[in-house]
Amino acid sequence: MYAILFDIDGTLVSTGGAGQLAFAETFAAEFGVDELSGKVPFAGRSDRAIASDLMRLHGVDPHDENWRRFRAGYLERLPSALKRKSGRVLPGVVALLEELAAAGHPLIGLLTGNIREGADHKLQHYGLAEHFSFGGFGDASPDRNGIAAAALAEAQRVANAEWQESRGLEVCELSGAMVIGDTVHDVTCARSIGAFAVAVPTGGATREELAAAKPDLLLEDLSDARPLLAEIERAMRS
Repeated sequence: MYAILFDIDGTLVSTGGAGQLAFAETFAAEFGVDELSGKVPFAGRSDRAIASDLMRLHGVDPHDENWRRFRAGYLERLPSALKRKSGRVLPGVVALLEELAAAGHPLIGLLTGNIREGADHKLQHYGLAEHFSFGGFGDASPDRNGIAAAALAEAQRVANAEWQESRGLEVCELSGAMVIGDTVHDVTCARSIGAFAVAVPTGGATREELAAAKPDLLLEDLSDARPLLAEIERAMRS
């Protein structure tokens, strides 16, 4: 089995800034921060890392209780922010997910800095939730490589369960993994787990920035996914 791990923001969907709006509203309501500093980058990073950096910058102690306070407030405000912003599913995404499902690939997961429930809100809002049953999320770890390791471990768990159900064997050796994302961080975390890195300049980075990170495959977007699908087929045959 082969694991295919998708980033969300800038890769599957563009939310029109809904996440940042929910961040800003939460910091205002919970911590009295009227305007968030623009010095903290969002793209390609975990929600916990972003929140912790913003807390430090605005004089809020980033301890566990404040993280839990932020998390609850953010999840409360995100659905409304998604409705108020003009977002969209990015080109080629639906067709690719449907093609992967039709081909019977069971290991279609997420590798995202979003906290799990935030990821669920976004995917439900854009009608993509049914395509994903597992993933690595930004709840506990500020480190993108740690999230990647968690996503791969989840893929292995799902593969073992599928293998046991279909063949009565406890362990299924993965034939490889692919990470699909829109930032240099996605390429870096793919390397950290030995995965094939696919990059698309549809969100947080330019084509030139992504090319400099040397992904295994660089596409304009996911509209023409034939090179990506060819790599999956090659990996599964090897």
